[in-house]
Amino acid sequence: MKKTMAIILPSLDPDYKFAGVVQGLAEAGFEHIIIVDDGSDEAHQHWFAQAEEYSACTVLHHGVNKGKGRALKTAFSYVREHLPQVEGVITIDGDGQHLLPDIISCGERMLAESDKVVMGCRDFDLPGVPPRSVAGNKTTSRMFRLFYGIRLSDTQTGLRAIPRAFLERFCRIEGERFEYETNMLLMMKHWGIEFVEQPITTVYDEEDYSSHYNAVKDSWRIFRIMFKGLIKRG
Repeated sequence: MKKTMAIILPSLDPDYKFAGVVQGLAEAGFEHIIIVDDGSDEAHQHWFAQAEEYSACTVLHHGVNKGKGRALKTAFSYVREHLPQVEGVITIDGDGQHLLPDIISCGERMLAESDKVVMGCRDFDLPGVPPRSVAGNKTTSRMFRLFYGIRLSDTQTGLRAIPRAFLERFCRIEGERFEYETNMLLMMKHWGIEFVEQPITTVYDEEDYSSHYNAVKDSWRIFRIMFKGLIKRG
């Protein structure tokens, strides 16, 4: 699996956690680790230079910040053009929230069910999950089910294993920033692309989470995308 799946890791101004993720993937034997530097400043370039010391790593650079959606599409295009042997990709975040065993399990599940996208889903009913995260994720899950008939327990997961056959279409999905991942779910429904949920570990760095997550703002951003899709569909 580690020879036939490509890891895709978009990053903006990474830190030591990014380095740990890259090291873990390389030491685990993944042979294709595609990192997209999405316009990081000069002070953070050493992390990408360090990553390039691993033979498995390829770093693609955006001269300016273009957003996570564009970074993912840049990596998808690279895989399609330069890695014909790769059967699929696994998108991950570089903050350590996606653990190596979960990344591997999602890749193996995709190879076993190669006509489906595998969504790495956290369990928000576990003790210790921040209440605002529980509320935000469960609300968006209900909205996806109500308006689109999409039954997904973790609509905001960044851990997704995607078969190669879908990459060309996924490169055409609208959205340059975080809205892209929501649009991906809506277009999968439109195209009839099925997904399966793969349970993964729920990891939260409370300090980092508190400074980056805003339940109201993040949920509202998703709702706007969903409503826009409903208008287009109507």
